[in-house]
Amino acid sequence: MSSALTDLCRYPIVQAPMAGGTSCPQLVAAVSEAGGLGFLAAGYKTADGMYNEIKQLRGLTGRPFGVNLFMPQPALADPSAVEVYRHQLAGEAAWYETPLGDPDSGGDDNYDAKLAILLEDPVPAVSFTFGCPTRDTLDAFAGVGTYTVVTVTTPEEAQAAQWAGADAVCVQGVEAGGHQSTHRDDPQTDGAGIGLLSLVSQVRETVQIPIVATGGLMRGSQIAAVLAAGAEAAQLGTAFLVCPESGASLLHKQALSNPLFVRTALTRAFSGRPARGLVNRFMREHGPYAPAAYPQVHYLTAGLRKAAAKAGDAQGMALWAGQGHRMARELPAGRLVRLLAEELDAARTAVSTGSTQ
Repeated sequence: MSSALTDLCRYPIVQAPMAGGTSCPQLVAAVSEAGGLGFLAAGYKTADGMYNEIKQLRGLTGRPFGVNLFMPQPALADPSAVEVYRHQLAGEAAWYETPLGDPDSGGDDNYDAKLAILLEDPVPAVSFTFGCPTRDTLDAFAGVGTYTVVTVTTPEEAQAAQWAGADAVCVQGVEAGGHQSTHRDDPQTDGAGIGLLSLVSQVRETVQIPIVATGGLMRGSQIAAVLAAGAEAAQLGTAFLVCPESGASLLHKQALSNPLFVRTALTRAFSGRPARGLVNRFMREHGPYAPAAYPQVHYLTAGLRKAAAKAGDAQGMALWAGQGHRMARELPAGRLVRLLAEELDAARTAVSTGSTQ
């Protein structure tokens, strides 16, 4: 690990920022306290909401942590396509007895206000999703001592992040749960994502900055594999989703091992952007017709998803999960970090021992 990453965490284990309440202060603190690097998810929160969670987190741990921001999205959505999708969802609104949301609730996710707070009261690390910040922004964070990470899905995006001045890239394979962090949402590339090991190797040959690998990682042996491929740390999301400290709903946690949900798929059904989740009724019925319209579709379906959760109906929820979801272990977050570190050491020892025989 590079000295900068070593300063942030004892183990090369990063807890992914999972928006929607999953990556709450309690989970982040438990991971950081155990020697990993926990990340708060500021996406979908107000600037004040983010600040309050940071304040709460600082009361729980003195260890380094990170905050993840969503980049503002360009206004590319076709309003007529969003309106057609609204009509298609009318039956869902009637079934759950809740109105559809306003698709124009906002596309910048309070980005500028969040930047101002994080530059005024710096945190150890900040990562970015759905795009790359400007060089001025990354330089400003460097000026206050914040380590910056840009999430990428292609070697070209990684190169752009390096040129812009990012300290590291988080390389996201197609196996990852939740949203694919493409910098440009192009429907023509749906389903064309690159597997993590191949992507890490390609990015390693493209950039010189450190790589954090993420996508489907659930065991220490898999962490060893991505480190061998050129990453300096591994980021895990679904593995931490079922921890008791996680803010995910009980229905979501239970769904990861529920035999009703046997596979994951990428869908635009819930948000208008490709995201990997457990295949359920809503995804099957609406995924083929959902437009490329983020965050408009996210706001349109927000009430439906909340109503489904309140009704205890996992078939109407966005059950984000990576391809390794069946390997999830319901352990306290700190214990999981230590177990992953032990598995990583064992995998490295096995390789080392095997190479000398």
